[in-house]
Amino acid sequence: MNLEEYFARTGYKGSLEKQDLETLTDIFQHHIRAVPFENLSIHCGEKITLELEHVYNKIVRRKRGGWCMENNQLLGWVLKHLGYDTSFLGAYVFDPHQNTYATLMTHLLVKVVIDGKAYIVDGGFGVSYQMWQPMELVSGKDQPQAPGVFRFTEKNAIWHLEKMRRKQYIPNQNFSNSDLLEKKDCRKVYMFNLEPRTVEDFRFQCTYLQTSSDSLFMKKSICTLQTTDGFRALIGWTLTETTYNYKENMDLVEFVTLEGEEVEKTLKEKFNITLDRKLVPVNVKGFYTI
Repeated sequence: MNLEEYFARTGYKGSLEKQDLETLTDIFQHHIRAVPFENLSIHCGEKITLELEHVYNKIVRRKRGGWCMENNQLLGWVLKHLGYDTSFLGAYVFDPHQNTYATLMTHLLVKVVIDGKAYIVDGGFGVSYQMWQPMELVSGKDQPQAPGVFRFTEKNAIWHLEKMRRKQYIPNQNFSNSDLLEKKDCRKVYMFNLEPRTVEDFRFQCTYLQTSSDSLFMKKSICTLQTTDGFRALIGWTLTETTYNYKENMDLVEFVTLEGEEVEKTLKEKFNITLDRKLVPVNVKGFYTI
């Protein structure tokens, strides 16, 4: 494992000399635009493991993506080797269909401290809830980014992340009521505390999420990638391409249903992914929003 190979994977060619916010942001944005958030291994008959060497080989050498425990673990390794003050945190994801937070800590994120200020760096959420810049860990402050306005709030040492979105323009009206569309203008994303975590804290969750019939990741095959002006998402057989701020305070959301071999072709052309095994697309309705 080496940093040069990782940066060749993400296309980052900037300076590595300064451990400042500008450099962190640039490295982070190259990662989320090169490395998909995806769970395709589950639907290809592969096992997802959390050993760093395995994660590195999968993402860097095999040019795959991963979920939060893979993407953010790799990001954390890169940043620590560059000299950043980093630590892992654990979060509980909000389930909009149950209108409550999960009882299992399934989301791994990275905290980075620069000149005494703490930031959350999360390269493993995907779709429209993927932050594009490190977020300053302050309560009650609106932090506008290209995907929308993010905000942390803190009460009794528990932090909550929420996001306000723009209006959506959907040319294909067949999808105007799709369960893949977020219906609320403001959406809770996850909650967490500042207790440092290790990858070992996520071993059980990693197994559970890829084996339990209750897991979202068992119910849907997901591959999403951020672009320079929005994001792409392949969920089951449905390809979504979103352009942020297509018009003033409005995002363009385009849907298309794929058939047969179009899935593999789309993964290659839109996400730069070539799978070793046959993918069985899955999309159980009512469990995912973008």
